[in-house]
Amino acid sequence: MKIVYIERKTGELKEEKVPGRIFLQWIYGNRLGKLTLWAMVKRKWFSKVYGKAQDCSFSKRKIQDFVRDQGIDMQEAERENPEDYHSFNDFFTRKLKGGARPVNLDEGILVSPADGKVLAYNNIDTDHVVQVKGLQYSLGDLIGDKKLAKAYQGGSKVIIRLAPSDYHRFHFPDSGVVGNIRQIKGNYNSVNPLALEKVIRLYVQNKRDITNFISDNFGEVLYLEIGATCVGTIVQSIEKNQRVYKGEGKGYFAFGGSTVILFFKEGKANIHNDLLENTKKGLETKVYMGEEIGEKP
Repeated sequence: MKIVYIERKTGELKEEKVPGRIFLQWIYGNRLGKLTLWAMVKRKWFSKVYGKAQDCSFSKRKIQDFVRDQGIDMQEAERENPEDYHSFNDFFTRKLKGGARPVNLDEGILVSPADGKVLAYNNIDTDHVVQVKGLQYSLGDLIGDKKLAKAYQGGSKVIIRLAPSDYHRFHFPDSGVVGNIRQIKGNYNSVNPLALEKVIRLYVQNKRDITNFISDNFGEVLYLEIGATCVGTIVQSIEKNQRVYKGEGKGYFAFGGSTVILFFKEGKANIHNDLLENTKKGLETKVYMGEEIGEKP
């Protein structure tokens, strides 16, 4: 299975380079692989052990090949030389130079909180939220609060899927105040489309952090980070009741592909039409942190 997406800046259709594609296809598409998934790969201990290995100095040997194979532009990074990183995780959670991700600071403009590939939906049914075509889940189950979930009936959802090659820090899409922050424990399934098409209610099964974000321009926003295979840690850099600003850092994922999901209440955000139309066609759209993805009605 090829994973293709739209490069928004050029409109070009591209194929994603998937590290470990053969392994993912075996795990999620083969009977023996599924047994291995159940017994080992999606378990917390597997991701924790693998993540710890990426903190060791010997893991830095992988950086050069990873940068080359994934076409990563190291000139964007604060430390351009791969030799300057102490481990693969040190590289994976790298910071970018100021200005590497220009943030649209216009009031009423919604920006992407992360680099990644977007799927966007309007008029969501909170009892039947789309994971991928044919697979759904309940927002109440996802956030562990059915009463709160009902407040988002008819609203909008933006999914930003971060591939392993992406910049893995996430930011705020608007200025505002941080509300409650909580974590729901879970498994560590891959969030790659290869897995999303095979695992029912995958997001509901995985580890996730949930932040109630009171945005200045878009009302109360549910901001979720979803863990994935080999993501041993989701690090939050903020606290409850903290005042934050558009583009400010919120946290980062340790090693592995991951996902950020934003939920907006009805009438609070107009998501850009190109993202919605590409989603209807079954195509993700590549965006970058700080890039405009919607606006205030």
